[in-house]
Amino acid sequence: MSHFHRPPDVEALVEFLPTSEGGKERSVRSGYRPNHLVAQNLLTSGHHEYLDKESVAPGESAKAQIWFLSPEQYPGCMWEGRVVRVQEGSRLVGHATITKVLNALLEKI
Repeated sequence: MSHFHRPPDVEALVEFLPTSEGGKERSVRSGYRPNHLVAQNLLTSGHHEYLDKESVAPGESAKAQIWFLSPEQYPGCMWEGRVVRVQEGSRLVGHATITKVLNALLEKI
């Protein structure tokens, strides 16, 4: 369960690259906070809560709720079907396909 005092910003299907393709070497759990490329040249941190499994291994995918850091700084950048890079620093570890935009500020009009 998240410790945030606001609803999540998006729901997404998060797909992690296999280790053999440069992905992580270990599983992640809810509370994982990778970076997300939310706009061109704008990387922000996000908090993941996985909805359908306790941990997600490299090469696996899971439904997640994501809270972004300071979403008011990049309004209008999310829509259903958008694919967002999930990174650790500059290293790509997976992708998040947005399935629902929950924060109206982020929704592309």
